[in-house]
Amino acid sequence: MTKLKAHLDNIALSHSIFALPFAYMGAFLAAGSVPSSHDLIWITLAMIGARSAALALNNFIDLKYDKLHPRFTERPMVAGTVKPWEAIILIVACLVLFLVAAAQLQPLCLLLWPLALIPLVMYPYMKRFSWTCHLVLGLALAAAPVGAWIGVKGDISLAVLFLGLAVGVWIAGFDVIYGCQDVAFDKANGLNSMPVRFGVQGALRLSKIMHSISIAGFALVGLLLQLHFIYYFGVTLAGIVLIYQHIIISADNLSKVTQRYFMRNGLVGILLFIFTMLALLYRNP
Repeated sequence: MTKLKAHLDNIALSHSIFALPFAYMGAFLAAGSVPSSHDLIWITLAMIGARSAALALNNFIDLKYDKLHPRFTERPMVAGTVKPWEAIILIVACLVLFLVAAAQLQPLCLLLWPLALIPLVMYPYMKRFSWTCHLVLGLALAAAPVGAWIGVKGDISLAVLFLGLAVGVWIAGFDVIYGCQDVAFDKANGLNSMPVRFGVQGALRLSKIMHSISIAGFALVGLLLQLHFIYYFGVTLAGIVLIYQHIIISADNLSKVTQRYFMRNGLVGILLFIFTMLALLYRNP
């Protein structure tokens, strides 16, 4: 049980709260109602496989930096409770799960699987080369709703591309905030980020812009798909969450950027999914 817990901590399974609601949102929108249990089960397994592989790979690739970082001393790979070879086995197993699950959905879903995994592999390396690393993470998460839509419907529409954009800039903006804590460490170790490139104040300003674009993107999805007005309550509540997240921090005080702050950001996806579902069910009683 101790080893199992270490592996679950290594892949941060609780962080599925960030991607899974958006995957379900894409699936519901593609179906125009409640998707089949078949599609929901395989989309869930595909998401668990992809994000678990991505988290384990990120921790494996960044291990040499994590060992130097004072905030990461309790991470399983840093503490030694998860060995590198164990992480590699888990990564391979999770990728196999992802591919098997994708194969159960629409054919286009399996055909495009490399496009979903490329940003997941690129992200851990991006901080070594470019301050645009946050945008690559956004691209990785944007695949959640787009992939789920494709898995259900077998095509790509303008609406789901805007949904992917909205999700991508949402998580990128949050990653910028999270990165503001590591400016000194990143500079000392030659790593790149928006806070390093533009300063903490400039990075927070860019984060606000990205989150504004995100909310506008979610609203545009509702317009393109002609969703019931109930959907916009979810967009409004998501916007309030983001405004609050920005109000309680500043360039001079990042003390509120805690695990609680981190998990609260997951409310954005949960609220949007719930109100998307309500809007579709109200339209199709």
